[in-house]
This record gives sequence, structure tokens and C-alpha cells, in this order.
Amino acid sequence: MTRTQQRATLFAVLAAGLYALSSPLSKLLLEDVSPKMMAALLYLGAGCGMLALRLCRRAAGKPSGEAPLTRKELPYTAGMVLLDIAAPILLMLGLTRTTAANAALLNNFEIVATALIALLLFGEKISRRLWLAIGLVTVSSIVLSLEGGGSLRFSLGSVLVLLACCCWGLENNCTRALSEKDPLQIVVVKGFGSGLGALVIALASGEGMPGFLPGAGALCLGFVAYGLSIFFYIYAQRDLGAAKTSAWYAVSPFIGAGLSLLIFRQLPGLTFWLALAIMAAGAYFAATDNG
Repeated sequence: MTRTQQRATLFAVLAAGLYALSSPLSKLLLEDVSPKMMAALLYLGAGCGMLALRLCRRAAGKPSGEAPLTRKELPYTAGMVLLDIAAPILLMLGLTRTTAANAALLNNFEIVATALIALLLFGEKISRRLWLAIGLVTVSSIVLSLEGGGSLRFSLGSVLVLLACCCWGLENNCTRALSEKDPLQIVVVKGFGSGLGALVIALASGEGMPGFLPGAGALCLGFVAYGLSIFFYIYAQRDLGAAKTSAWYAVSPFIGAGLSLLIFRQLPGLTFWLALAIMAAGAYFAATDNG
């Protein structure tokens, strides 16, 4: 692995650690913030925070040295924004119907979605090791999604989280096409575009604005878990590609699941631990893939 790839890997892991805060802290905030409004505030927080960084950098006279977005990238930019409206809404709705630990672990299905879409749309190579990882993560996601009591029905909350992962998998590949552009500008556009879109949907569906403290908490969480995380993720994609960046990003659900268990102190059943072991094996094969 070259020094450039090592730095890109560090960015991917840092992005994962920041995003890991999302599921457990969002679950807490959903007690006071409605799901669609929560999705809107998370992305608006990302947009506002990254815009402030962009303005500070400009005020300090530091040129970005990055290429700006142009009309040529408009289809990918529009796709990125639209998918980032749908994905967090689906995730927040899922979080209201399943545990934070379950939702955090299911986020690893984003590996599957990102890798398969990268293969189909961009012809990005998927090695045997990564195929094995995809299979293991899929099996684990199915186990996590089944309702308890020996039922073969899927939990609605888990299905919503998996749909969010599919949206983010497609969005990761849209972002991949923009990875050579200014990451700060991308996150600002993504944050305000997706945040305002989700806000319109939330208000149109009758959801009201939250109180000051929960609203401020959601904005701050959005800046850290979405804004800074996406910023580092884009830098990682430049040298690793969409599939491999997503693979390293796979550490995030395990951190999120661990935080969820500590915060909510809900001891999961045997099914969760079985799925965790399968998911860990899948994430290992994904992260150590050299294909």
C-alpha cells in the first residue's frame, strides 16, 4: 500500500468513526424530533458547518486549490442531492421501529449496495474476497432483519434501514464521479440541497419544528456525523475508489453498535450476536481486500 493509499485509508476510517455517532445519538434525539425533520436538520447542520469552514478558509486567504463543480457534473450532483433526501428519511423512520444497535449494524449493507452499483455502472472490479464479504454481509443483514419469535417475516424497521443503505450505495457512486472536485463545496451543496428538500417534505407532512436544544443537537450531530464524515469520505474515494472506501468505512457500524449498547443498555439476543459475528467476518474480508 502506497503512502497516498495509507492516507486515503486513514480518511476512510476517520469518516467511519464520525458517522458511527449517527445511529445512537439520532435515536436519542428522535424522542424530541420527528423523523423527517431529524433528517432535514442533520443535513442542514452538515451544510451550515462546512459552509462556515469554507468561509473561514476564504477569510484567512487560503486558496482551496480544488476544482469547483461545473455544469458537466450537474446530473451526478442532482442525483446525490435527491438520494440524500431519501436515505436519511428512511433511516430515521427505521430507527423509530428498531434498536439503534440493529440499525447501526445494518448500515454495513451499504458495502453491498456500493460495490454492486460500482460494478454495474462503472465496471469497478470486485475481487473474490470482496464477493465473499458481500455474501457474508448480506446473510448477516437478513438475520438481523428477521422478526423475533421464529418468524420468517422481515422487520419493517430493518427493511427501511436497508433501503436507506441502497440509496446511499447509489449516492456513493454519484459522489465518486465528483471526488476530484472541491470536497467542501460538495458537502455544502449536499447539505443545503438535501436538507432543504427533506425540510419541505417534513413540513408538508405536518411535522413541526423541534425545541431549541433538540434542534441544535441535531444540527451539531449533522455537522460532525454527516458534514465532516462526508468530507473525509470524498478525500478517501479519490485514491481508493467507491467500493474499497466503502469497505474500510465498514468499521462504522461496529462502533455505532457498541455505542448503542453502552448508551441504551439493552442486551440483545442470540440472533444479534450471531449476525454480529457474520458481519464482522464480512467486514474483515472487505477491509483486507487487495483486489
